[in-house]
Amino acid sequence: MCVRRLFQPSSLHWAWRTTALKHSLGRHQGVLRCTHSGGRSYRAVIFDLGGVLEPSPGTVASGQASSATAGQSGKLTESMAKLAWDFATKEGFRVFKEMPATRTLTRSYHAWAGPRSPRRTPAGVRSHSTVAAASPSPEAKRGLIISPEGLSPPVRELYDRLLQFVEQKVYPVEPELQRHQASADRWSPSPLIEDLKEKAKAERLWNLFLPLETDPEKKYGAGLTNVESAHLCEVMGMSLYASEIFNCSVPDLGTMEILVRYGTEEQKARWLVPLLEGRIRSCFALTDRKVASSDASNIEASIKEEDGSYVLNGHKWWTSGILDPRCKLCVFIGKTDPQAPRHQQQSMILVPMDTPGITVIRPLSVFGLEDPPGGLGEVRFKDVRVPKENILLGPGRGFEIALGNLGPGRIRNSMKLIGNSERALALMKTRVMSRVAFGKPLVEHSTILADIAQSRVDIEQARLLVLKAAHLMDVAGNKAAALEMAMIKMAVPSMANQVIDRAIQAFGAAGLSSDYPLAQFFGWAQTLRLGDEQMKVAKMELKHHSRLQEPAAPRV
Repeated sequence: MCVRRLFQPSSLHWAWRTTALKHSLGRHQGVLRCTHSGGRSYRAVIFDLGGVLEPSPGTVASGQASSATAGQSGKLTESMAKLAWDFATKEGFRVFKEMPATRTLTRSYHAWAGPRSPRRTPAGVRSHSTVAAASPSPEAKRGLIISPEGLSPPVRELYDRLLQFVEQKVYPVEPELQRHQASADRWSPSPLIEDLKEKAKAERLWNLFLPLETDPEKKYGAGLTNVESAHLCEVMGMSLYASEIFNCSVPDLGTMEILVRYGTEEQKARWLVPLLEGRIRSCFALTDRKVASSDASNIEASIKEEDGSYVLNGHKWWTSGILDPRCKLCVFIGKTDPQAPRHQQQSMILVPMDTPGITVIRPLSVFGLEDPPGGLGEVRFKDVRVPKENILLGPGRGFEIALGNLGPGRIRNSMKLIGNSERALALMKTRVMSRVAFGKPLVEHSTILADIAQSRVDIEQARLLVLKAAHLMDVAGNKAAALEMAMIKMAVPSMANQVIDRAIQAFGAAGLSSDYPLAQFFGWAQTLRLGDEQMKVAKMELKHHSRLQEPAAPRV
């Protein structure tokens, strides 16, 4: 093929199609091989609608790239490049600007969000062009928001006020709050925390956690989507004390969400309202002492009907919040029918903490940290009798409630861990710029710089995965986001563990002390790493792969 023919309209059109379709010729994508009239080979490599003629490696090696024909080709190369640039800046940008913005929002950002497209995808490749299974809320239609700058003006204003409150009013008092947690009065609420709560209420930074899907009328919360709430939870995760100050701490936010979703009007009036007002606290009794409760079907605690009431018996531990003197309500999980199908045996029931038969045995610690005043406790329920109307939804529906409440809670916990990680990285950077070791500032050591860079990459990757899961929940529902929720439980605590560990290493012995929040951040990340999410992700991947029907034998 003569070089000049490359510039004929038909050749240019074919070359453009070659590039656009990424057609592979030989071992190069988008490469059109041709020869000029003298027989020496050249490559026409197409870059973004432009052709750049360059000598092939063989021609350069033989010293023939400086021939007269090569010089002529160089002039043609320059002309082609100018033509391509002119086309791109005029026609290409015009087409781009005329594209409707809403077209990009039809993508679900999820591999298996809904019905499969009739178009076939290569074996082993997850499709990213499926249609969401549910109609997104108006707030979610703007697409995935990956940074606070993309939030709507009202939510961005809320985010800025929240961040300012944390930086100006919470950070400065953290040492005093830590001293209270280490004092003899640690099992009593801190007066300083209570004062900050009133300030947060006055600034309308209160009950920000309830997702719009749970509270569509915005009766109980700020009416945020899961993505919007996720960005705010990251800010709250930057301080150990912020969540309680804004009434968004565990286990209360889970209890409140359960009551909003599944509680009767009487249950809401008795328990939800005082929880929303911050007048009482709650606890969550899930984990049985003598069985592996990560598999909730193993739970042995019993809920038996007797004389118009339910009688509860069980030995629980890691019951969050039970040591707080303000704790007035326990959400108890036990079996109502051990003979029912596996996931219809368990029930959830509301238990007033002043009911006879509840005995708190001891507080538990995580790496020696007790987390007062709520803490984690070991508790025994013996013949605890509660009214039948205290059961949530009905007997055998405990799993249904837990799964319905799983998604938002996991998003919140994950983003708070990312907030922990951001704070740890910020503390690490400040530390290494102010300390000297082995004759030079820590920040000048290559290993420190490598750790800082890796931590930044790890945080950004984890945040994007969590925001993708939150976005999918907003546009397609919690069930469609099952795989993503499993992945963030697997990925985020592991990421936080590594990022916080690097910060502790940079601090040295100080990183292990209570003078900084790193040790408590590390303990929280380790706690959330417990679970079986790797197995769940693997099973879901293998189940999907089996539908592809790809032969296992290698291609010949």
